[in-house]
Amino acid sequence: MPACDARSTVVFDPLLTGYDFGPDHPMSPLRVDLTVRLAEALGVLGPGGLAATPAPVASDDELLTVHDAALIEAVTRAGTTGAIDLAHGLGTDDNPVFEGMHTATAHVVGATLEAFRAVWGGRVDHAANITGGLHHAMQDRVSGFCVYNDVAIGIHWLLEQGVERVAYVDVDVHHGDGVERLFWDDPRVLTISLHETGQLLFPGTGDSTDLGGADARGSAVNVPLPPGTSDAGWLRAFHAVVPPLLREFAPQVLVTQHGCDSHAEDPLAHLMLTVDGQRAAIGALHELAHEVADGRWVAVGGGGYEIVGVVPRTWTHLLAEVAGRPIEPTSDVPAAWLDHVQRRLGRVGPRRMGDGRTPTYRDWSEGYDPSTWLDRSVHATRMEVFPLHGLDPMP
Repeated sequence: MPACDARSTVVFDPLLTGYDFGPDHPMSPLRVDLTVRLAEALGVLGPGGLAATPAPVASDDELLTVHDAALIEAVTRAGTTGAIDLAHGLGTDDNPVFEGMHTATAHVVGATLEAFRAVWGGRVDHAANITGGLHHAMQDRVSGFCVYNDVAIGIHWLLEQGVERVAYVDVDVHHGDGVERLFWDDPRVLTISLHETGQLLFPGTGDSTDLGGADARGSAVNVPLPPGTSDAGWLRAFHAVVPPLLREFAPQVLVTQHGCDSHAEDPLAHLMLTVDGQRAAIGALHELAHEVADGRWVAVGGGGYEIVGVVPRTWTHLLAEVAGRPIEPTSDVPAAWLDHVQRRLGRVGPRRMGDGRTPTYRDWSEGYDPSTWLDRSVHATRMEVFPLHGLDPMP
């Protein structure tokens, strides 16, 4: 594990919890609030911990680097008048309109942009925005709880600064379709998404054969996973695909999206990971940032809808990794945080920072089993993508 990392920051402002689709929507801002409270209670944030950087609100000009003017106008109008605009995806069950939604989402974008600026500008090596990761938003419409695509805007900003290679790894249970699509034809951006198969889960995309545009073949990488995939299978798939491609691509910046809805208790999907498995993935990506990108790492949040037992712990582990001070999964959850959860939600929170598992996996070099769905999927991805990067797809 890399040594303690003083050159790290989290970009945060309590007003970022204004990204709020309403009390009945799965994407509750409470998950952010509870994460910050837990991280503070453990000393990950605050005095002696990870320093916080203020989060600006992105300008319309910054949003326009990725999104159509008509979308920005529609979002602004909806957040002012409540107008439904289904042509732009506004007013659906997934994306209900709410007051001030343009400013709230531009704030999330501004926070992510600030994280990119901090890393590429050399102020820090690692930067995080747990409210970011709105990876489904498209150029011309909102989608899947995502209004503006903060990650794509940040990557576009890097390219404008002259960065030649950016790698984006998305571990959310849902396919990172918006980021992939926005850079579909750009060989400077490698997007890798590990997700539950689109045969069963929104957005229904992300097949192994989806490889990028004609001039950027191999720049899009997808690993669709079967329902029920647990720590061992997920980590097997990750290590079979992600490290070899990142080493070959040699990005100047590593960008990672950490939706934690792959957990077994998440109500919206069907994978079976534990917090321990998710923590292992975060640690692996941290190590890869140092190995392939000189430590330049931007990490954002994403999905995750079990807001007490999963999101606060997993994202606190993420922030601890960003700080270079990983927390042992056997650590106690602070009593003050548990008391707050009980008072605020009437729920009993988890007692430990892990789920009591020790994640292990069988390395791909030991061979694959074509009788299993998981191995067939990983093999298909390697066969499609690896030759385009000059890599041997066979074990």
